[in-house]
Amino acid sequence: MPRDEVIDEPFSIEIEEEEKPEPTINMDLVDEEPQQELQAEPEQPVQQRVTEEVVADQVFEIPAEQEADTDSVEQPNQNLEATEVSQEETVAAEGEVVEEEPTNDAAAFAAEVAKAQARAQASQNPFLIQKDANLPKPTSPMPTLELLYHPEKRDNHIDKEALQDIARLVEAKLADYKIKAQVVGIFPGPVITRFELDLAPGVKVSRISGLSMDLARSLSAMAVRVVEVIPGKPYVGLELPNMSRQTVYLSDVISSPTFTENKSPTAVVLGQDIAGDAVVGDLAKMPHVLVAGTTGSGKSVGVNVMILSMLYKSTPEDVRFIMIDPKMLELSIYEGIPHLLSEVVTDMKDASNALRWCVGEMERRYKLMSALGVRNLKGFNDKLKMAADAGHPIHDPLWQPGDSMDAEPPLLEKLPYIVVVVDEFADLIMVVGKKVEELIARIAQKARAAGIHLILATQRPSVDVITGLIKANIPTRVAFTVSTKTDSRTILDQGGAESLLGMGDMLYLPPGSSHTIRVHGAFASDDDVHAVVNDWKARGKPQYIEAITQAEQSADSLLPGEKPEGDEDVDPLFDQVVEHVTETRRGSVSGVQRRFKIGYNRAARIVEQLEAQGIVSAPGHNGNREVLAPPPIKDV
Repeated sequence: MPRDEVIDEPFSIEIEEEEKPEPTINMDLVDEEPQQELQAEPEQPVQQRVTEEVVADQVFEIPAEQEADTDSVEQPNQNLEATEVSQEETVAAEGEVVEEEPTNDAAAFAAEVAKAQARAQASQNPFLIQKDANLPKPTSPMPTLELLYHPEKRDNHIDKEALQDIARLVEAKLADYKIKAQVVGIFPGPVITRFELDLAPGVKVSRISGLSMDLARSLSAMAVRVVEVIPGKPYVGLELPNMSRQTVYLSDVISSPTFTENKSPTAVVLGQDIAGDAVVGDLAKMPHVLVAGTTGSGKSVGVNVMILSMLYKSTPEDVRFIMIDPKMLELSIYEGIPHLLSEVVTDMKDASNALRWCVGEMERRYKLMSALGVRNLKGFNDKLKMAADAGHPIHDPLWQPGDSMDAEPPLLEKLPYIVVVVDEFADLIMVVGKKVEELIARIAQKARAAGIHLILATQRPSVDVITGLIKANIPTRVAFTVSTKTDSRTILDQGGAESLLGMGDMLYLPPGSSHTIRVHGAFASDDDVHAVVNDWKARGKPQYIEAITQAEQSADSLLPGEKPEGDEDVDPLFDQVVEHVTETRRGSVSGVQRRFKIGYNRAARIVEQLEAQGIVSAPGHNGNREVLAPPPIKDV
């Protein structure tokens, strides 16, 4: 390489050439060449960069005498007598030149602005998320499959002899426990292999279920799951993990006919079943999903896969999202896509307002559908389209003259599905409290026909989080690996989730069924999520509704029997109890109960109101309360 070329090239190009060496390297050249380059390179490129920056500054900041000597900007009408004036006069003279010759200076200004923007863009760290990045607009109407990672074609070679050996081993181990069974079917899958057993007459299935841990130890397996009932077959299933596990990628499931032929905008991908077939659900039919599993079981990846699959099927006119992310990590990556109704909610107080807005929107949609005589959101949108095609568009029947500045009611527009995604439901319950559970229960009870659907995820599947009220209204559940059988029963009302293998292995309880389906969840990497999100960001910006997170409690959005905060009813005996407590200096519940001859619950509520008003203190370690208010002043 010649000496001048090395001097003229910037450091970045030299570094890239050194990172990609040729396959054959001459060691003599390696020893000599870098020494010459190290002697020649350190001074010249630095000097060159400094010169460029000085030239860029000279156009606007240096005096006119020095500006005439530069080659980057030409000013033929430069005033040569400006050197005798002071610095302020020179600046004023330059201002006159700008007014007299706008063409040259405008071109120079545009060139310098372009250079400054290029330098600013080059100085940005490419590893940080740029919210206002200019992305090229895609040409396809929807995201393409090229955005996702496509694994190399792998040879799914099945060793039939090895499977037959395992089948004979299973029969032998069951015989050790005095259970006579015969393997009649073997179904290998990407993660597990199911062996179907034909039990001898008189053998109970519960005997095999109780031996699951012993069978796992005898077969040297990580876990063995017993499927007591296989729909449509008189056999018992025994699921053993494969020696080598295959990864199910999102691109494999999205490209399957099961997903591509599904026309619903709310189609969600789950993964593949034990036979390797795609498992796809429809959120509009579910209509809500409860996802639970321990940390590291693949729960967040499963939620991301559901969201990505809907982004592949729907436009912002079809589906809109409200995302609640207490951890500020999993769902914040979707910030800026045009499907969002509001920014990703990370404050739990705003999350309560968002759910309350959903309740109000649900009630509004029900009134609209009732006025149009339809039963669900699809019928509502179809009727709007039919009326518009017939030349009779429908005006808003709920509009009042004071609602807007318009002289006539506005036309009704197509209503999109609204999907509310909560990443950590337990944290939301812990911070906000019981009101969130009531809001979610109300949405789960009524919002199906209004097109509002819930995806709730939690890593703490306990009964205080997944209550009976929630389970009764969310029939579709997905259980990833849990630690105990009790947690599995909390989610699915049956065991089995404690025997899963982790890393996306799940049990899927479809709506209207009591039999679970074992699904190997599809895997979507961070690069896949970023690619799809950037593709939608380039198509448009979101139109946020500010009232979602800033909504106040109104009469329309309050639950039945609920009262606005700070407007709690005061008991009629409150003033008398205050007088009694401040006089006797005793604030016990039993004392109030005896003195006013009321029940314990009412007396306890009154004492709690006294505590809220600061009249009595909170109960101490022994249950006694201290009276904080001064005694009443008696007239003499």
